[in-house]
Amino acid sequence: MSDATTAADTATHCPYCALQCGMNLRATGGAVEVVERPDFPVNRGALCGKGRTAPALLSSRVRLTEPLVRRPATGRLEPATWEEALGAIADGLRGARTAYGPDAVGVFGGGGLTNEKAYTLGKFARVVLGTSQIDYNGRFCMSSAAAGGIRAFGVDRGLPFPLEDIPRTGCVILVGSNLAETMPPALRYLTELKENGGKLIVIDPRRTRTAEQADLHLAPRPGTDLALALGLLHLAVAEGRTDEEFIRERTSGWPEARAAAMAYWPELVERITGVGVPELRETVRMFCDAPTGMVLTARGPEQQSKGTDTVSAWINLCLATGRAGRPLSGYGCLTGQGNGQGGREHGQKADQLPGYRKLDDPAARAHVARVWGVEPQTLPGPGRSAYELLDALGRDVHALLLMASNPVVSAPRAAHVEERLRSLDFLAVADVVLSESAALADVVLPVTQWAEETGTMTNLEGRVLLRRRAVDPPPGVRSDLEVLNALAGLLGCEKGFSTDPEEVFEELGRASAGGVADYSGITYARIEAEDGVFWPCPAQPSAEGAAVSPAEEPAGDATEGGARGAAARGTRTDGPGGTPDGGRGPATGLGEPGARAAASDGTADGPHPGTPRLFLERFATPDGRARFTPVGHRDAGEVVDEEYPVLLTTGRVVSQYQSGAQTRRVEELTAAAPGPFVELHPKLAERIGAAEGDALAVVSRRGRAVGPARISRGIRPDVVFMPFHWPGEGRANSVTNPALDPVSRMPEFKVCAVRVELADS
Repeated sequence: MSDATTAADTATHCPYCALQCGMNLRATGGAVEVVERPDFPVNRGALCGKGRTAPALLSSRVRLTEPLVRRPATGRLEPATWEEALGAIADGLRGARTAYGPDAVGVFGGGGLTNEKAYTLGKFARVVLGTSQIDYNGRFCMSSAAAGGIRAFGVDRGLPFPLEDIPRTGCVILVGSNLAETMPPALRYLTELKENGGKLIVIDPRRTRTAEQADLHLAPRPGTDLALALGLLHLAVAEGRTDEEFIRERTSGWPEARAAAMAYWPELVERITGVGVPELRETVRMFCDAPTGMVLTARGPEQQSKGTDTVSAWINLCLATGRAGRPLSGYGCLTGQGNGQGGREHGQKADQLPGYRKLDDPAARAHVARVWGVEPQTLPGPGRSAYELLDALGRDVHALLLMASNPVVSAPRAAHVEERLRSLDFLAVADVVLSESAALADVVLPVTQWAEETGTMTNLEGRVLLRRRAVDPPPGVRSDLEVLNALAGLLGCEKGFSTDPEEVFEELGRASAGGVADYSGITYARIEAEDGVFWPCPAQPSAEGAAVSPAEEPAGDATEGGARGAAARGTRTDGPGGTPDGGRGPATGLGEPGARAAASDGTADGPHPGTPRLFLERFATPDGRARFTPVGHRDAGEVVDEEYPVLLTTGRVVSQYQSGAQTRRVEELTAAAPGPFVELHPKLAERIGAAEGDALAVVSRRGRAVGPARISRGIRPDVVFMPFHWPGEGRANSVTNPALDPVSRMPEFKVCAVRVELADS
């Protein structure tokens, strides 16, 4: 990787996680080189190994370069023309619809799609196919955090503040995140936090590289994070550490939430979680003694069958101690996938329309239908969530269009999901590589990837970014927008599906106008000039796009999908500890505007500046108050017993990403992390007679996964860990439990009961 930028370099972003680190690409002599981009504020030039080696994905040796069609005579995928492949897909989708009805056709998207592609895919499903059966793998990422955030604040944005605020707060509680391996460039924010005198508390059943940085590490049993949060709130109340003025002036529902938490006294929480009472007390002391504080969660507490309630419990702790809606304080979620945030904001999710509108809201349907040029009644209603959609394949859903996702590896109970994919009448996949899921398809389309196309992504801060095309794709490769345009035409819809990403983004802006995730004031030019623009960023108020006031708020719009924020005063701080300047907030009323304030009459003296910090004077609820939610602990979907006496938790390693479909094709990354492993404590290893490197089988009620033993004192003796990046016998998701959270429909990836044994026993 070079650090000398030239005029010929293309400023863009990494193709992987939700940091969306800035980088420059330089194409010389047929090769593409990553060049540092130190001026981009999120990563300030730093990149992990995945970002640094990302150009390897552009090689024709590792990616698809021509359409493939499964030939009946051989049963194999073989090269085909684009016309043949697109025609076969149109016939397959049309045939299922004709035989069984529109909901017999499903669409499954991905959290790596650009905003333009995610938006177009949702529009294609609802306008062209007329199906309600669309969801995406982002349901597996942060849907529980989204649901919990909407419950409390009326809106879901991963972080309600920019990453730059983290080092300036007083204390961070990091729950179920191993940033050192999942988002390495972000670890510097925690390092700077400590350098500035702040405290770091890490909650994880493993002593990870991130936990090594902590001032205090708590190692609860997987599946008990909810009880842990309740116990901390109990102690905050009992020790008189709640902020009664904040609770009185800016929240509702405290008496009920307080009563629920008081049932979780410290000794009970110790028995449930395995975290000692002194550690519980020290956590509360460190968090509450600091003048400001944040709780940041990731998949650990979220990927549970009670993930939404767990998030609510952590939010309750923030609200009760006044650590929300104030500078340098708040609850945030560390989004995982590259566009996990934007991917659900604009229509891939089963119950949402663009702008984070609810599909069952008549006003939302009317607005989006106007933009799309269709009648509201023609739009289908909400469909199945991701796992439920996959489970319905071959039974209620007979044909599937799969884009940018690999559920054969990434879905829970993966062997069952693979069986469901095989049972389809027709499967079409559009992807960059021949993933394990694509290998099952009837038709596979080779599509462009990050450096070969232009489009926007929304990172974990809510910062909308522009990825610029740096190189031409190989001959025979088309963009997803071109694919959807062609399929729409073949299926009788010849207009409304542009192949120009900037045109699509402008339409997305109109469709999102007045919604929670309002992008209508964002343009490609602004993103490029400002290093990204934070939503909400409305255009100037108009008859069609203006935000509604609290009195106009639809009665059901404060549930998941969010309240469309009201005009309200926001407060700006120029940095941690900065002086409020009294400026007006955005039309959505969610918080602090950026560089320019709106005038008091609700119009603005220039473009809306975007909203880096939310909630500084009101929350996005109809009454402007954050809502406590009373919650109680309950067991995971399954608990240990004599047959399955150990808990499995899963996660990532630094050199692989998600299902590994891309990173497993990069030689340097595969050399660093060549395959799965089973991490276990020496006591457990001794009990089963295992030595370092022995092949171990991890067995659950759903399946079996095999990997070499990696013995470590950094994990609880009653827990084993497996990374989930590999297919075959090492596929960790063969074992995981699809038990769903009742609100978010998030599967319980992070905890299931297993037994561990020598693989040849």
